[in-house]
Amino acid sequence: MTIPADQPSMLASMRVDGQVAVVTGAGRGIGRGCALGLAEAGAKVVAMARTAAEIDEVVGEIEQRGGTGRGVVCDVQDTAAMRTAFAELEQVDILVNNAGMGIAGSILAYDDDAVRAMIDLNCTAAVFVAQAASRHMIEQGRGVIVNLSSTFGKNGRPNHCVYSATKHFVEGLTKSLAIELAPKGVRVVAVGPTAIDTPMTHDRLHDPVIGPDLLSRIPLGRFGQVADVVGAVVFLCSPAASLITGTTLMVDGGWTAQ
Repeated sequence: MTIPADQPSMLASMRVDGQVAVVTGAGRGIGRGCALGLAEAGAKVVAMARTAAEIDEVVGEIEQRGGTGRGVVCDVQDTAAMRTAFAELEQVDILVNNAGMGIAGSILAYDDDAVRAMIDLNCTAAVFVAQAASRHMIEQGRGVIVNLSSTFGKNGRPNHCVYSATKHFVEGLTKSLAIELAPKGVRVVAVGPTAIDTPMTHDRLHDPVIGPDLLSRIPLGRFGQVADVVGAVVFLCSPAASLITGTTLMVDGGWTAQ
């Protein structure tokens, strides 16, 4: 089909050419995939991670694929260092607020360190990273923040009460921040993945007890791949999603539809 020159296309672009995209937790797993995917879609990627080795690897791959990337070694839980890293950026159009962690455990077994670790990274750091990115976006009059939620941000699961609570926090953060920043031209959305097969989760997903239980909850009958999440993130960051804010795109194979 050829669109006549005098008629606009009905297919909005999923390109993000020339935009600066900051991805936290970009050294591996979903964060790494988002950094590579956004670079492929035309963004100039700022990859943040805790170690130089992780950063060098992902930035090297971005450049090998013909993209533009730079690395920033930054532990987002160090609020002062994180704020300094964002203050040194001239432009931030996209934030993928990805850094997070999960520790399974019964409510009777959790200790102080495990609970605080998840709350500090999944909640507190997520707020202050969004705050730092928002300062740029408000000044620019545009921007997109994508928070990483989970199926556990919609549902509960035994032995994951703290992790689930932190992802419910992300859901509330997304909705309220979207309303606050909409008049400034900034969209805030979330992505809610199901069990995603990454190097960190592979053994757990293929455990003979845990794996089948998780898989039985996914109507489409398969675990997610990093590329499934990347496609959703790139879409939400693009002009194709320009009227979408304050909501979560579930990438869960139908888990939360049940």
